[in-house]
Amino acid sequence: MPRTARGAVTLAEEGPRSPRHRRLAILLVVLVAGVVVVAGWLGVSHLVRAVSGEQCRVVASGSAFDWAPDQASNSAAITAIAVQRELPPRAASIAIATAMQESKVRNVRFGDRDSLGLFQQRPSQGWGTAEQILDPEYSTNKFYDELVKVEGYTEMEIADAAQAVQRSADGGAYAQHEGKARATASVLSGQTPSGIGCALRDPEQAGDAEAVAALLERDFGLGSTVDGSTVSLSTATEDLAWAVGSWAVARATDTGVVQVTVGDEQWTRSMDEDALGFTPLDQGEGTGSPTTVEILVG
Repeated sequence: MPRTARGAVTLAEEGPRSPRHRRLAILLVVLVAGVVVVAGWLGVSHLVRAVSGEQCRVVASGSAFDWAPDQASNSAAITAIAVQRELPPRAASIAIATAMQESKVRNVRFGDRDSLGLFQQRPSQGWGTAEQILDPEYSTNKFYDELVKVEGYTEMEIADAAQAVQRSADGGAYAQHEGKARATASVLSGQTPSGIGCALRDPEQAGDAEAVAALLERDFGLGSTVDGSTVSLSTATEDLAWAVGSWAVARATDTGVVQVTVGDEQWTRSMDEDALGFTPLDQGEGTGSPTTVEILVG
């Protein structure tokens, strides 16, 4: 039997190993560790999403930002109205950054004094009635009404343009939201295609395709065709098609949308990782045109 330097008996497998055996052992350990890390990360990622709940994600210029579904839905309405009014994406960036600071992009029924809604507009200051201000489309249009009066707003810093409309006590606070606001506006305006996804549970109740078509017309001013549970439309440009498709994903939490197809890419509602973006389809499986959008309501 093999013996140690001091003469003690050892088991054969405890004896000295060759360099080749040591290299193989190290390689095996590294491979096993890699598998464990990857599997662990996927498991933790799924667990975190299951515990933390539903979420949306926008990706633009290599940066990713997460939103709660209601925040993404409100951001989609804000951006769609800018598109309808033929305002530049910069206008939507300013509006989203403003709403992030004022309300966290949530349609809140409270605020400083009589401030309400996404932009914390005040009935006493002539922004409209409380009921009007709590309508996201109305409040967004009122914000843009004032923004377009600001001379040179497209060349101004986002915080300065926001402050020119809001006249806040701390106008510099809007600047901290610029990165996320710009990425979100870029995706939701169609400037960055295929840049959004939402991990959502199944709708609690059946959606209404006619209601989705009506909301689409209100936000974008676009007509569409309803066939059963499917809303479809063709747009003038690919950017507009992606704006509509991204809007449909972002507003799915409110509308019951379960699938959105733009050209040869598709988003399918689920709580899986794949739902945090669009997935390329095989040739012949999409809408047949990069300017055609199909929205399936569950």
